[in-house]
Amino acid sequence: MTNPLAPGSLDGRVALVTGSSRGIGADTARYLAEAGAAVVINYRSKAPRAEKIVGEIAAAGGRAIAVGADLTDADSVRAMFERAVAEFGPIDLLVLNASGGMESGMGEDYAMRLNRDAQVNVVDNALPHLAEGARIVFVTSHQAHFIRTTPTMPEYEPVALSKRAGEDALRARLPEFDERGVGFVVVSGDMIEGTITATLLERANPGAIAARKEDAGKLYNVAEFAAEVASAAVDPIPADHTRYVGDVTGFAPEQ
Repeated sequence: MTNPLAPGSLDGRVALVTGSSRGIGADTARYLAEAGAAVVINYRSKAPRAEKIVGEIAAAGGRAIAVGADLTDADSVRAMFERAVAEFGPIDLLVLNASGGMESGMGEDYAMRLNRDAQVNVVDNALPHLAEGARIVFVTSHQAHFIRTTPTMPEYEPVALSKRAGEDALRARLPEFDERGVGFVVVSGDMIEGTITATLLERANPGAIAARKEDAGKLYNVAEFAAEVASAAVDPIPADHTRYVGDVTGFAPEQ
């Protein structure tokens, strides 16, 4: 996948991508680093995997550090931003990529704690450390964004409801973001082939991915969707603060 960002277009900028030790987050971080940004790779528990991404970025001539943080823990998040700013300076791009909720053994409220409460916690801790003209990018799915008007698979519903709750909580902050000069954009994508969520959905509901691909005509892969997320960090923000990636014709818009 070709990087959608021009080399050097992010020189002197600092980006922090949550959940970026693998998948969409890792590819987004790579694109941002290739464009010149100093990148903070956030991970929860897989330090070696995060350090591997840092090594790849450094080998390509970029700058990156790996910082572990449990996004559901306020102290952990606070320490992450303090370390990021100490290393690179104020943050220009904050990509809220980390999400979950289909994992087993994390408690019934885990999806809401991670996809809503933790997202708000991350933004609260980020605001004092954002550079002038900074941008926040919130990554979600069509199945979550449209959950109030279009049902999704039962296996995914708790995640969808919690991600929409997180999106709503952040959209409610738009007046505050505007006052601070902080841009905000939601990137909503269809099911992404090759992600953990898609794998878990397929395991719980065999044939789900193939059925969605047939309905949509095409599903983006991890690298393709990450390119859209990276582009959302620099492209003009749509009037409704939403960038749609993939087919939306099967989803009913809110009135």
